[in-house]
Amino acid sequence: MLRSPLRAACVLAATALFTALTPAAAETPAAQPREVLFVGNNWEGTADVLASTGDMARIGRINVIPDKEERLREIYLNPVKLAFFLGIRTTAGEGHDQFTDDMYSTPDGSAVVVSRPSFADVVSIDLASGRINWRFPVSGYRADHMAVSPDGTRVAVSASTSNTVHVLDIVSGRQVGSFRTGDKPHENTFSRDGRLLWNASIGEVNTDLDAPWLDWTKGDRKITVVDARTFETVRVIDMRERLDAFGRSDLSDSIRPNAFSPDESKLYFQVSFFNGFLEYDIATDRITRLKTLPENPATSKKRTDWVNDSRHHGMSMSPDGSKLCIAGTMDDYATVVDRATLAEGPLVPVDKPYWAAVNGDGTACVVSESGSDRVTAIDFATGAKRVSVPVGDHPQRVRLGHVPAGWTGPAAR
Repeated sequence: MLRSPLRAACVLAATALFTALTPAAAETPAAQPREVLFVGNNWEGTADVLASTGDMARIGRINVIPDKEERLREIYLNPVKLAFFLGIRTTAGEGHDQFTDDMYSTPDGSAVVVSRPSFADVVSIDLASGRINWRFPVSGYRADHMAVSPDGTRVAVSASTSNTVHVLDIVSGRQVGSFRTGDKPHENTFSRDGRLLWNASIGEVNTDLDAPWLDWTKGDRKITVVDARTFETVRVIDMRERLDAFGRSDLSDSIRPNAFSPDESKLYFQVSFFNGFLEYDIATDRITRLKTLPENPATSKKRTDWVNDSRHHGMSMSPDGSKLCIAGTMDDYATVVDRATLAEGPLVPVDKPYWAAVNGDGTACVVSESGSDRVTAIDFATGAKRVSVPVGDHPQRVRLGHVPAGWTGPAAR
């Protein structure tokens, strides 16, 4: 038998050797961030965070305007800023301030980046503390839609009144580039490989000059495609010419929400005043198909009654590219359309849907019901409503993102 001191030394040596040979036992892997849905409550200045699948239960809520008093003091001391602030309230805001437009999380889920139209800026909100990490004032007086690069490192934001798109480092908020667009840049989309950035400008949507013969008053509307590294223009697409060639000179060329096919050979897009959408073949540079969707008999026939020139505003595509989900904004429904046949499914009653996204597992479309402060999931396979959950005041953009594992909201301060 070994003597006690020798036995103890052997035990210690064996323990050290076992630990060295089994590093997994000595290290606890970091918890992965949780995938969620961010819902921007535009008039409230908050973002609800929901489960990305299933019942879409609310996980937490973020205040995206913790600096509200500071921003308001700054605005009220500047007559020009105040004029634009009040203008946004009375036009695009329908009598409300616009505090939460678009949002994307950082790849690690530690922060969410939000564009705030009425404050003309983009901010990064720390998800643990609720504090602002950085703030980027856009050029001009209004911030709008954003897009995040496929690698999650950069975010592009439209500066509506300066006809500019800024591209920012998502972690630091530093501008890495910018480019000029048509009038009122709106939707931004990165190509899947991250090499191109597409911007669609919608022109002036806040006047009552909505008759078709006055369409020329709406400004310079076009798609601008740039190299996402150099920000040099690669291509400009004037849909007016393509619409005329397709025989639809009556349609507006103001490009609203849009969606690319998975192989990026086709672009589907909505235009102002139209209850439907069009298909554009990118290689041949021509419009190939049009889909007119049903009108709601209760919808006003007066174009000036349609919010910001919208008729339908919101579009997403199933991951396999077989289905399109359409938000029939002024017609109070959403529907799933088969991409091959363009046949629509059931018209699901929803209240002023303002956006359409895809849930976490790709099986459902999620629309924001801005008229009733809810978000609703619609099954891509059946076109039927799955679940509807309450959110904050006037939900608009819905985006997939991430939060830290176990997160339930910023810490109380």
